[in-house]
Amino acid sequence: MRTLAVLLAVVALAVTAPARAVYLEPTHAQVAEAVEEGRASITREEFGQEWLVRLPGGEEVRVTTPFSRVALAARQAAFKGEPLEEREIQGHLDRGKGRIQFLVAVHGPRVDFARWYAAVLRVGQREIKAVFAQNERTALRLEDGRYLARNIYAFPTEGFAPTGTVTLVVRTREGKEVLRVLIDLGAMR
Repeated sequence: MRTLAVLLAVVALAVTAPARAVYLEPTHAQVAEAVEEGRASITREEFGQEWLVRLPGGEEVRVTTPFSRVALAARQAAFKGEPLEEREIQGHLDRGKGRIQFLVAVHGPRVDFARWYAAVLRVGQREIKAVFAQNERTALRLEDGRYLARNIYAFPTEGFAPTGTVTLVVRTREGKEVLRVLIDLGAMR
């Protein structure tokens, strides 16, 4: 009897808990949620962690979604004590419409190591090429002698499952893979 009660409680929780999914085209309610998330975040240091994937070698990938863009703008406005205007919100939504963006921080041995990197996004068996790529031409020299390049790659979102996973793959000009990271879209908004 106790097992049945626990099972029913788990099922009830699963049915009533909102499913997480990346908001590729946020509704009005989700935009309002992003604004509130940004405003409330000024008292929390961990803001933005749901969009950050840290890798063991010190590399990281920050996923930029329409929701995260609006939330960050609301956070910045709240720090200044200013309201976030409707036109600003719309601008952030329009700028990222139909795209998902990855800010990739990678390490290398030379100042220009990342200049010719190319990224693709694997969705199932498909490889999607970036519609926008900006590789850092002059990487930042770190104290340990390595260099840090911060690259930006944007991909069209058509055909994505907002609760699924995608794999970001970055390669050299010669095709050698330098980064492969699995990204769980269901863990972000």
